[in-house]
Amino acid sequence: MPHSTVFAAEMPWPDYQKRVQNGDVPVLIPLGSMEQHGHHMPMHVDVLLPTEFARRVAEQVGALVAPPFTYGYKSHQKSGGGNFFPGTTSLDGASLVNALKDVVKEFVRHGVRNLCVVNGHFENSWFITEAIDLALRELGWADIHDVKVVVLSYWDFVDQASIEKLYPNGFLGWDIEHGGVLETSLMLRLHPDLVSLQDAVEHAPATFPPYDVYPAKPEWTPASGTLSSPKDATAEKGDILLDVCTRGIVEALENEFGKAAALASAS
Repeated sequence: MPHSTVFAAEMPWPDYQKRVQNGDVPVLIPLGSMEQHGHHMPMHVDVLLPTEFARRVAEQVGALVAPPFTYGYKSHQKSGGGNFFPGTTSLDGASLVNALKDVVKEFVRHGVRNLCVVNGHFENSWFITEAIDLALRELGWADIHDVKVVVLSYWDFVDQASIEKLYPNGFLGWDIEHGGVLETSLMLRLHPDLVSLQDAVEHAPATFPPYDVYPAKPEWTPASGTLSSPKDATAEKGDILLDVCTRGIVEALENEFGKAAALASAS
């Protein structure tokens, strides 16, 4: 009996081989982190959310989802609170680059030619770019030139109309959304059992000077670890985010990869 799943690691290898060997089926790689998300949410938010977006998208475009990266690059104070919080467990940039580069090359070895990195942790961004650049360079040395990699972060698909619904009192910017309304709303819809909104700390949005200092100054970050209050988060806002981001990612992959994946899945 065929093994029906979008998660590549759950498949017996012969079933997986049949799906990917012709290069028509994309593979989505969720990339997250282990990072504190305040008093009200767990530390694997940045893994759970991109993995769920990847799953939803894969079902619509005929793709497979790779196991997620559960560690990411170091939390930056102005976007993630800082790397000094207990529990936040991060990789050096070179470690992340080399691991992602190796994984991309391995999927290409299997026959995959279209890949998408679904990022859930802002600080990963530049290291994803470096990993993809090095992977494509090394594949080129092996005379493999037909690989395409799409790199995206799910929050970039939130349009202005959705922002107005999510933040009726004004939007202060993605840079201080760590542990705030966006992530908390998604978690309330997807994993309500992992959210304790009653434990959330309400405070004014974090403010930072226009420069960085190393070692970081913990006193710059709100003691809760969040950079804005999640008090206005709701599961209904999570629905808005799930809809707009999933639709946006599906459209992006169909634009870049065409309909080949869906046709291959249906055959």
